Amino acid sequence: MPKIPAVSRRLLLGGTLATGAVATGLGSATGATAATGAAPSVAAAGTPGRRPGQKSMINVPFEAYKTVRVGVIGLGNRGSGMTTGWSVIPGCVVTAVCDIRADRAARTAEGLVADGKPRPAEYGGSADAYAKMLRRDDIDLVYIATPWEFHYEQGKAALLAGKHVVVELPIATEVSQLWDLVDTSERTRRNLMLSENCSYGRNELAMLKMAHEGLFGDVTNGHGGYLHDLRELLFSDTYYTDAWRRRWHTRSTASFYAMHGLAPIAAAMDINRGDRMTTLKATATAPKGLADYRERFVPKSHPSWRETYINGDLVSCAIETANGRTIRAEHDVSSPRPYSRINSLAGSRGIFEDYAGTSATGGRIYVEPDHGGHSWRDFDTYLKEFDHWLWKELGDEAENGGHGGMDYILQWRTVQLMRAGLVPDIDVYDSASWCAPVPLSVMSLADKGRPVAVPDFTRGSWVNLRSGLDSRNTDMPPVS
Repeated sequence: MPKIPAVSRRLLLGGTLATGAVATGLGSATGATAATGAAPSVAAAGTPGRRPGQKSMINVPFEAYKTVRVGVIGLGNRGSGMTTGWSVIPGCVVTAVCDIRADRAARTAEGLVADGKPRPAEYGGSADAYAKMLRRDDIDLVYIATPWEFHYEQGKAALLAGKHVVVELPIATEVSQLWDLVDTSERTRRNLMLSENCSYGRNELAMLKMAHEGLFGDVTNGHGGYLHDLRELLFSDTYYTDAWRRRWHTRSTASFYAMHGLAPIAAAMDINRGDRMTTLKATATAPKGLADYRERFVPKSHPSWRETYINGDLVSCAIETANGRTIRAEHDVSSPRPYSRINSLAGSRGIFEDYAGTSATGGRIYVEPDHGGHSWRDFDTYLKEFDHWLWKELGDEAENGGHGGMDYILQWRTVQLMRAGLVPDIDVYDSASWCAPVPLSVMSLADKGRPVAVPDFTRGSWVNLRSGLDSRNTDMPPVS
């Protein structure tokens, strides 16, 4: 494959990828802050300043842990499966589990024992059971997999208890809550990370690597989202406890879950690492899908017949960046369609599209000078060349994990980062930025689709190019 004579991100970063050091400020007046990761002394308009003594968490590594001890809050479908996942990572042990339904905690604990793992402490039976669990001194990392409305409160409580935190999507649903989690992370010096497993997808990481090596030339636009027909599960009486996820469609117009596709595009564009999202404007189709499904398949005696759905079937967010790029992020779980996260990236020298090809990878590509004739090519050869080191190292093991291996990669990498004392791939600023379209889409739709400003959660430090998901190969510390 011919080499493209472009200055790649790898060359720009040089040796800093290995250490996580911040690169210089890309010619910006705020580049002087690069050495410390501190924000400029004067915050941008609309950006709240830091309290005295509060400092940035950019490039702040974990302290090295011999063993990572995990406490889990929320043991439904997602939480119970991920609990098993944490328990099999080298150097990781689940020490406590919690669910408002005490029987779930007992069942999860018994499952771990049956797998030959130590029995974790059990908490449950009340809404504040998680707070009691957080008082334990044998928890280093809290993993939260409760319904969305509880993520902010529980994530903040875990930070205040001195724990690092991994939170399922989204970390919060209001802009004020996102800012509060950023500020709490900075005050407590604990890392909070969005559990964005799709950022560790094989195609997504290969796409990121290709972008940073200059294969697409100057990246100009991307398209990602979460298009998943969840209608059957949304109306299930058992899958989502108390129908919590369906009920969100009765009380919000938000783009609930687009970060599954947005996050990999943002990473490839170096959002918060040389660029940032500046404005968002949203559109939504009429809310037809859930009501239509209910009419055809749900008995009239079902409690859902007392509900009115207001969330549009397809919510689209058009996002602009400081460097003139555009991102289209979409969310649709109410329509009949095959699954897709879209995952498309384009630039001055080519384009990659996922969920569109005929090869086993599902991707297709067209880049100059490799290709011509206006004909797509399979992604296979490029995946082999640009496969991320995590998949090269862990692919065989990851295949036994959930969601095609992404869950295992995320959990393995998180534990490795903590045990080796490294900087997180996904920090609190990424987490807040990727989740901001949830409340911002509501704001834009309420204002007839007009653009709204995207907060700069880094407080100016986004200008500094630095490492993230494009990490270099490092070993998991040996387990003694």
